[in-house]
Amino acid sequence: MKNIIFLMFVLAPFMLPGQVRVIATIPDYAALAKEIGGSRVNAESLIRGTQDPHYADALPSHIMRLNRADLLISTGLGLESGWLPALLNNARNRKIMPGSPGYMEAAHFVELKDVPQKIDRSMGDVHPGGNPHFYTSPPELFKIAGEIKNRLIQIDPEGRDHYEKRWKEFSAKFNSKMDEWQKKIEPFKGTKVVVYHESWVYLLDWLGFEKVAALEPKPGIPPSAGHVAGVLKEIENQNVKFLLQEIYHPTSLSRRFAKKAGVKLVVLPSMTGAEKNTDSVFDKFETIINKLTKGE
Repeated sequence: MKNIIFLMFVLAPFMLPGQVRVIATIPDYAALAKEIGGSRVNAESLIRGTQDPHYADALPSHIMRLNRADLLISTGLGLESGWLPALLNNARNRKIMPGSPGYMEAAHFVELKDVPQKIDRSMGDVHPGGNPHFYTSPPELFKIAGEIKNRLIQIDPEGRDHYEKRWKEFSAKFNSKMDEWQKKIEPFKGTKVVVYHESWVYLLDWLGFEKVAALEPKPGIPPSAGHVAGVLKEIENQNVKFLLQEIYHPTSLSRRFAKKAGVKLVVLPSMTGAEKNTDSVFDKFETIINKLTKGE
């Protein structure tokens, strides 16, 4: 036990006195907190952008980070339900428990899609409250950023002027970049795509793209040969251009499908840090737009 505690302290991040400790379940929220918080905030993520957020490992270092946190930002909608509750219970930090200012579920601040009318086991890994992958959409991440600013001010009222100034700069840059990305994608609106997992509904809506089919027969259910054959038949003569996939899903089947279907497989960074040069939300969406418009 002593060795574990020592390791937890060694793994704890270096912090400046007085900094607000922000822990995010996924790297996008940590990246936003850094943009808005600047020097008054130390923000990090429990998982990497290359990991599947549904299935993260609960580590001793995670417990230590949560124990020291002033603000926890999670997705909600059950995305982290397989690993976050146990970490929270062991962290024993009242500041970040549900109902406190230090506990923020991002799902409460976005416009949710794919909210099912009813749920049963035959539907696969469907989230009862709606699709949790809203972090793939610039407008939804912007809404989340606004609430992060509010929480930082609530937790650290002495830093209000600092956060308001950085928020003004961030929002101006973000809105400018969204306009720029929309202009780049405009000629591609109406593009038809197949997706691997239902991670892209928010992004596709913002891009103006159309999803024709999904390789997973149901969310979280691995593609079967029969289902893939059915998708191949379904998309015939529909002029589908892309198969979109996250970096953390295997690509062997996707590559075979793309070759047979005559579409381009595009592996997109669904989260910041998923691939090289995507450590900020600006870089992530720049990469997505370039891959879809330039084939990069």
